[in-house]
Amino acid sequence: MALHRRLASAVAFLILAIAAQAGDFIRVDEDDSAARLQTAITRFEKKGTFVELIGAVHIADKAYYETLTTRFASYDALLFEMIGGEKYAAQEKPAADPALKEKDVSGLHQIYGMISRYLDLAGQTDCIDYATKNFVHADLTNAEFNQMQKERGESILGFAMKAAKSDTKETAQPDTSGLIKAMISGRPNLVKLEIIHTLGQGDDQIAALAGRSVIITDRNQRCLDVMNRELAAGHKKLGIFYGAAHFPDMEKHLLEQGFQRTQQEWLTAWDIPKAVALP
Repeated sequence: MALHRRLASAVAFLILAIAAQAGDFIRVDEDDSAARLQTAITRFEKKGTFVELIGAVHIADKAYYETLTTRFASYDALLFEMIGGEKYAAQEKPAADPALKEKDVSGLHQIYGMISRYLDLAGQTDCIDYATKNFVHADLTNAEFNQMQKERGESILGFAMKAAKSDTKETAQPDTSGLIKAMISGRPNLVKLEIIHTLGQGDDQIAALAGRSVIITDRNQRCLDVMNRELAAGHKKLGIFYGAAHFPDMEKHLLEQGFQRTQQEWLTAWDIPKAVALP
């Protein structure tokens, strides 16, 4: 029972974190055979250069990350989010001894690790090689993030809770009894079918992300500064691999810089067959 309570808490956090993303960059595609959680790759072009915003889901089907890895090789530079990820920019692998690793500033790695194992999904950091040659760290350091959050009195959990409470229209929520039954059944796809629509509905909740914050605007500013540095260095094809919640603000700044949105495609992060729901 204690394990189920911990898993329920972790799944609830997952719902809060992903459902706070922007509806224009994450969606659910569904038919009679399956439900699919999808993220967008959105291209912006200006004067012979392009920047693609690539939505990140921190736990997903392994095939999703394999598709992204192939795509990443096509960019002159792939800018990635990871607080404290500057060690990868120096082409250094994390230390093998956990005691030597930098402290996880948010606790999210442990949360996502537990959920990915329970839902039979793969973890982003387990599947993506961040030491790849064209990868460029475009996020805050641990020290910067800690200091900025302290100054603003913010926390990641508080931010997710604010996003969840911000919607002005009724948001699809998992059926509590159905979710509990699915979790007790031990069948990961049943759990995913119970929560997928909440994860894919984020356009109303995005209002919570307005205004200055470390989580969104300060980290976005760092990413955009790195983007402009890479463009000034002569790179013409850039990818930005960030959580979709960052993209409405990033899109606004790209348009202000003279970029035009030219195309959008969708990748399937979760592919859930509905046959699992049949008796």
